[in-house]
Amino acid sequence: MDNLSKKILKRFLLLSLFLFLILGSISYFWIKQLYVEQIRTDLIHDLDIIELELQKDRDFQKIADDIKRLTSIRVTIIDKDGKVLADSDADATKMQNHKSRPEIFEATYKPYGTSIRESYTVSKELLYVAKKIRLDDKEYFLRVATNFHVVYDHFIAFMAKITILFLLFTGGFAYIIYKISDEIRIETDRVVAFLEDLKSQRRSLSISSTYSEEFNRITKLLSETSEALAKKAKKKSKYTAKLKLANRQKDEILSAISHEFKNPISVISGYAQTLLEDMQMAPKLRKKFIDKIYTSAKKLSAMIDRLRLFIKLEEDSHPLKYTKSSINKIVNDVITQIQESYPNREIYFNTKEDLIIEVDEALFSIAVKNLIENALKYSEDEIYIRLSKDKLEVEDRGIGIEKREIDKITSKFYRVSNNGWDNSLGIGLSLVAHIVRVHNFKLEIESQKGEGSLFKIVF
Repeated sequence: MDNLSKKILKRFLLLSLFLFLILGSISYFWIKQLYVEQIRTDLIHDLDIIELELQKDRDFQKIADDIKRLTSIRVTIIDKDGKVLADSDADATKMQNHKSRPEIFEATYKPYGTSIRESYTVSKELLYVAKKIRLDDKEYFLRVATNFHVVYDHFIAFMAKITILFLLFTGGFAYIIYKISDEIRIETDRVVAFLEDLKSQRRSLSISSTYSEEFNRITKLLSETSEALAKKAKKKSKYTAKLKLANRQKDEILSAISHEFKNPISVISGYAQTLLEDMQMAPKLRKKFIDKIYTSAKKLSAMIDRLRLFIKLEEDSHPLKYTKSSINKIVNDVITQIQESYPNREIYFNTKEDLIIEVDEALFSIAVKNLIENALKYSEDEIYIRLSKDKLEVEDRGIGIEKREIDKITSKFYRVSNNGWDNSLGIGLSLVAHIVRVHNFKLEIESQKGEGSLFKIVF
């Protein structure tokens, strides 16, 4: 019969292995799909940018070669009959008619066509995205592609990091569980030793347990103690009170331990296991469980996307696409998007004039969105946004930040724990700081505890 610490550790490891296999399998296919979809989204963004260039310049081959040199993606321009007019990776005059290619066919009746297949021209497996465009009242197909093996290698490397983090977390938690359970075992032995001293001080009772070695010993000693205490009737009240106290303390300890064992079980695994075990669950309750799992999964997905972008920015590997953009329009677009999630909150955007500067519009929108969502999250009053010729300000009247924490909150993985701040995996404001830095802007923070915060992006 195993002792309590070994029993707890074995069950924890078995449960961790089970969760790792189940969640690992689900996460593998799910995250892979998200990763491929993200690459597709990036290629669509590239398509839109290339289309803008084609509106300015009709030298198709030159544009295809320039894009290839700058981004390493393959660019192909095809007329409406399927004839290849330009290609960054091959001689367009020697290429076959492309009208029957899956991505071209799909792009004829959808906004974008997508396929993953072996290229007949370059003999590589590529991820293709195509779009039908109109130039000078003529229809063309614009297609971009990237090496799918490179995408897959990046995905495998990312999954390896996730797996290592999971294993490290499991190992560390297993060690903590073992230490806690070992301490419980020591305390249980102390209780047993104490009860041995009280063998002749309780009334006669009979109890048994086969749950673990420790509880088996406790119950045997309790039975022996109660038999001996029957001979000490005159002292029954005194020693009964003591044993009740000891039992109550034991129950409190076990109750606290049980609570601590349940807390580390995640929301996803808990609801998923319930669904697996109860196939006859009421539809309404099942939907509620699935909604909770889906909500947790969305949060996890957002964190993964945020972490991926943060890593790219930190490694200076994220491609930057600077364009002259309207800061007024970017802010208004972000506000419209955010108000879908916060329909009852007021966001005031005060600006007397528009400001046109060169930014990576996608990245700058992320920075603005992070600042506005932070302001909404940590305040209940209105949010004020102001744009001037040299800065963009986001102000809230929320909980504020202590002065000693202001310089730290933009550090990666730093989280303020004593005032309610939850810095989105510890990278939320650090991500904003990175985006501001790559634009050669400056992030300034002013805050007063209990009065609110003012975040400035200085151009």
